[in-house]
Amino acid sequence: LYRRVFLEIVPSRMGKKKQKQTARFAAVKRMITPNDNRIKKPTINPNLLEKQARKRMTSDAVRNVAQTPSALFFSHNMSLGPPYRVLIDTNFINFSIQNKLDIMRSLMDCLYAKVTPCITDAVMAELEKLGPKYRVALRLAKDPRFERLPAMRAGNTYADDDLVERVTAHRIYIVATCDKDLKRRIRKIPGVPLISIKSRRYEVERMPEGQFG
Repeated sequence: LYRRVFLEIVPSRMGKKKQKQTARFAAVKRMITPNDNRIKKPTINPNLLEKQARKRMTSDAVRNVAQTPSALFFSHNMSLGPPYRVLIDTNFINFSIQNKLDIMRSLMDCLYAKVTPCITDAVMAELEKLGPKYRVALRLAKDPRFERLPAMRAGNTYADDDLVERVTAHRIYIVATCDKDLKRRIRKIPGVPLISIKSRRYEVERMPEGQFG
């Protein structure tokens, strides 16, 4: 009898121990959910509320993407061809006079084709502002062989902005300038070649391959 009772008691105790161990092992710490009311939310700086509202407005606003001209094949401008229309900047006329270069003849020697130089009203306004020191450049800009173009925006007297706006809208021009800032801006516009003065002669940049032949 003693043996039987012992055998019956011992396994029951062992089973209880195992259950306790498993219960302890499976116990998980209770975590507070992020939406719990007991969590204190950080106070928002009232000055930042306006900035956040502006960011939401800008993110929700519709962004206008400029349409790529149909004449462009990647960066190759298929609308360029003789007679070339060359937009002339203010400093290009001044540097041409300093280097004793005839604009019409030098452009034709550079591009190997007939050329139509174009002067915008903004360039003429800049030349008039420079005063009597640049009267030779102003007289040269009034050459009847040069085509006169109106400003893109009425009353605009800043030539760089006017040239960039015109070239962005119509990719049929070559820009002649010696201004580094304007060159950097025009290089960002695909399909627009540049002409500058180097070693007392005109040099064309970014002209499509095979355009001369």
